[in-house]
This record gives sequence, C-alpha cells and structure tokens, in this order.
Amino acid sequence: MTIPNRNINFPTAIKFGNGRIKELAELCTANGIKRPLFVTDPGLAGMPMVKAILDDLKAAGLGVALFSDVRPNPVESNIHAGNKAFRAGKHDGVIAFGGGSGLDVGKLIALMHGQKISVFDLEDIGDWWTRADAAKIAPIIAVPTTAGTGSEVGRAGVVTHPETHEKKIIFHPAIMPKVALLDPELSAGLPPKLTAATGMDALAHCLEAYCAPFYHPLAKGVALEGMALIKDNLAKAVKKGQDLDARGNMLVASSMGATAFQRGLGAIHALSHPFGGLYDAHHGLLNGIVMPYVLKANRKKIEKDIERAAAYLGIKGGFNGFLKWILSLRKEVGIPHKLADIGIDAKRLDEVAKMAIKDPSAGGNPIPFSEKQYKALAKKCVTGDL
Repeated sequence: MTIPNRNINFPTAIKFGNGRIKELAELCTANGIKRPLFVTDPGLAGMPMVKAILDDLKAAGLGVALFSDVRPNPVESNIHAGNKAFRAGKHDGVIAFGGGSGLDVGKLIALMHGQKISVFDLEDIGDWWTRADAAKIAPIIAVPTTAGTGSEVGRAGVVTHPETHEKKIIFHPAIMPKVALLDPELSAGLPPKLTAATGMDALAHCLEAYCAPFYHPLAKGVALEGMALIKDNLAKAVKKGQDLDARGNMLVASSMGATAFQRGLGAIHALSHPFGGLYDAHHGLLNGIVMPYVLKANRKKIEKDIERAAAYLGIKGGFNGFLKWILSLRKEVGIPHKLADIGIDAKRLDEVAKMAIKDPSAGGNPIPFSEKQYKALAKKCVTGDL
C-alpha cells in the first residue's frame, strides 16, 4: 500500500449567518463560560459594534471585560498583559474577536494564563504541546471580523519572538475554539484595503494547501472550493463592502483555507513570515505580493495541479492562465506588484532567507528551496522581477 498514514482533523462547530452575533451570550453559557475576557485589537475596541456586543453580554448576566492590548503582529508582551487581565478578572473563558491578531492573542491568552512555561516552549515542534497543563486551558469562542487568517477554526496562534523577530507558530489541540461564530454583518465595515489584504491571505492558504505535496485529499478538495469562492467574491467584497453575500462567502472561504492548510503551506508563508517579522508589515498584504513569484518558482512541480485548478475555476490557459488571473486579481483589488512598493528594501535578504528556510511553512513547499534559492526569490519579490 503506497498511501501513507495520515491524521485527519476538521474544524470546530461553525455558526454562520447574518445577525448571529446575538447568540454570543447563549454560546458562552452553553460552553460553561460565565466571565469571558473579550479580546480584540485597539481599533475594534472603540467601535460602536463592540460596545453593543459587550452591552448584550452584560445584560445576559455575564461578567465580561475588554482587553485590547494587541499589536497587528502580536508579540509576547501582548500575551503577558492578557494573562494578567485574565487572572485579575477571574475570567473562565475567552471571546477572541477580530482579525488574525485578535483571534491569535485571544487563543494564546486562553492557553497561557495558567501555565508556568514560556509561550515559546509550546512552539509547533514535535510534541512540544504536551508541555502545557491542558487542565489550565480556558475555553474559547472565536468571532472573526475579517476573512483571511481562518484562525477561528485553528489549533495554533502566531507570535513574534522578541529577540530573533521570527514569527513562531504556537500549537495546542485545546485552543481549537469551541465555537466559531461567522456573522457577515460584522465584516461589512472593513475598509477595502484590509478586505483585499485579508482576502489574499485566505487565497494563499487555499492555494498553498492545494499545492502541498502531502496526502490529504479531503483538505485538497476544501482548498479548491475555497479558491472558487474567493475568485467569485473577493473583488465584490472589496468594491461593495455592504454586499453581505460576498462577505459571507469570503468568511466561509477563510475558514476553509485554515481547514485545508493542515495539508501544508509553502514558500509564500515562509517568506511573508520573516518579512512581516522584520518589517512589521501586514501578513495578508505580504502574501498577496509574494504569491505570483512563489507560484512561478514552483511551476515544474505544480503545473499539472494548477491546470486542474484552472479548469475547475473556469480559467482558460492552464498554468499561464492561472498566473495571469492571480496578477489580474491583485491589480483589481489594489495589491501592489512588489515589496518595494510598500517600503521593503533588499538590505535584509540574508536574514529573510535564513528565517524562511527554518519556517515551518517551508516544509510544505512543493520544491525544497535552499537558502540561496530563498534569497534569490525574496529579491525578486522586492524588485518585481517576475
């Protein structure tokens, strides 16, 4: 038998639909949460919709408190501050609300508030997750307001190491949210640029999962349909933010991308992680810029798969047609063509390459690029040499 042994997992319970944020208090109670810590980013914390949600939770008798010390690229100090708030408020669960940063920090607070080890001791390496005291991990309800990371259905969070500036993936099975609440109305006010950047993150997840070399046909199918939803809806969501059908389909596609990437990621993420850590740039935007360069670099290994994807998506021209579609979509939604367009230079390419080859995502790339190849590829992403 040539089919390898594989562990197959799919996501938490998903509650999808317009207006379902009104069910949040009920979902907390159903999952044993009486005093939730509501974790989000500073921008969302001051918005009327957050105040309305907090008022609803308080009216339902829940002892909720707000925590918003969350950076766009989360750092360890965000988690320490959240742990302090969790313990001070005697909280018993977390509502992780917002984009990838709010979701990840919320999940990592739920993981770390009762631990006696560093968050970096739980990096996604081997069985390091067993170092945590699982009994001390608080239940999580995740509410995404962007369609990108898919962290609401994941068992990991990303945090930047303070010394190396590497983005570290922290993993534990118990930080899979008990419920993911996907309400398109919550994403309707997301600005076009952020809609585009987060949408390209979702596309990167689906594309890399689809192209990864590992055996996982379920995830491959999910990734393919996720790409189809993005193709049909991302530009609509960018141009008409109040289109709730487009917003809803993008939320689902985002969750699908994060479901699928248990099959693997690749050099898009292996490069965007170090560029993000070194330059504090938006992760989804980096993925969108880097995408066509990595796609082309992997051509000899993925051409047949991309031809099949192109046919499914109704794109003519096989691999070349698919690449042309990526470039056209980026232009349509306002993603720059090269990293230099967002102020990233070529001065730190050696660091980027060293970090990229060590990044966990690199293991899923169809071609095992060397450090030299990563440096050359990173340079093309900076200069726009496609």
